[in-house]
Amino acid sequence: MQKIFKYLFVCLSLFFNATPAFAQKYPLQTLRVPPGFKIDLYAIGVPNARSMVLSPNGTLFVGTRTAGNVYAIQDEDKDNRADKVYVIARGLYAPNGVDFKDGSLYVAEINRVIRFDNIEEHLQDPPAPVVINDTFHNDQWHGWKVARFGPDGKFYVAVGAPCNTCVTDGFPYGKIMRMNADGKKLEDYALGIRNSVGFDWDPRTKQLWFTDNGRDELGDTVPPDELNYAPKKGMHFGFPYCHGQDILDPEFGKDKSCKKFTPPAQDLEAHAAALGMRFYTGDMFPPEYKNRIFIAEHGSWNRANKVGYRVMMVTVEKNKAVSYEEFAAGWKIGEKFWGRPVDVLNMPDGSLLVSDDHAGVIYRVSYAK
Repeated sequence: MQKIFKYLFVCLSLFFNATPAFAQKYPLQTLRVPPGFKIDLYAIGVPNARSMVLSPNGTLFVGTRTAGNVYAIQDEDKDNRADKVYVIARGLYAPNGVDFKDGSLYVAEINRVIRFDNIEEHLQDPPAPVVINDTFHNDQWHGWKVARFGPDGKFYVAVGAPCNTCVTDGFPYGKIMRMNADGKKLEDYALGIRNSVGFDWDPRTKQLWFTDNGRDELGDTVPPDELNYAPKKGMHFGFPYCHGQDILDPEFGKDKSCKKFTPPAQDLEAHAAALGMRFYTGDMFPPEYKNRIFIAEHGSWNRANKVGYRVMMVTVEKNKAVSYEEFAAGWKIGEKFWGRPVDVLNMPDGSLLVSDDHAGVIYRVSYAK
């Protein structure tokens, strides 16, 4: 029966891929990538697909923000297209953040971190989650979280500010925190952050880099979104007093100096909504792509002319960002868009996955000479 189900699933997928309606819904021909690269659909039917993590066994887990679901996706025949999409949790409180460790899936909701043990043995009958830490706030504004294990074995969680701009120093907001895998010893790591929805560690130095979304209501072109570098605990990145390199906030920046805070490693385009990011660690892409940062820009909602809706690259040399350039674009056509990238993920074969919460799909970016 399982083989019959799989056969029908594949046949239906092939059929819908061939229909004009499917091509109209997912017009991959509009996407632009450098020569030699290709973007295909890896998985469809993943509503509100956001943060991703791959288990050592090859199961892709995907969190959501508005759907309240967590998905498990498998490519059983290893043809680089998903065969099955399981919903392993429903009705959670914006379970955006996901990571995997020692056979367990960790999920960060707005108000807590939970864990699904031995999950790959129970994709069709998931166990009740274990609550790891439930001390986070309940605010929905920037409350959805990205969460990952760091090279130090600690679980890092980004906590956004519950506002467009407000003072967060001394409050449980506007920071990246970390805890032990069992949820104990929760502590601040980086401060002065408005809303980080993506971070990763440089594979060469094991040091943290993260994206941050700039505040609204200062105009179309300011302040920038940010790519920040946090090599040590306790650094303050300026929010809400200072934005970008040296833009003092008109309300909270009075009598302040941007020199007192850590500036961005790279200014990103204002309101592009820089979200998920990863250093590229694979070997499929040409050598010059190795260790570049890939950033999913979700796209603006409050500019006269929309920006973002693309995947960008930042080259890092000796802990400094030296370039910021487009890698994949075309989800926006004129002032309309059909897709919104959220997260990126390295695959073992060197390809790169990109999640899209608007189209409800996962893309696979590959390269062939």
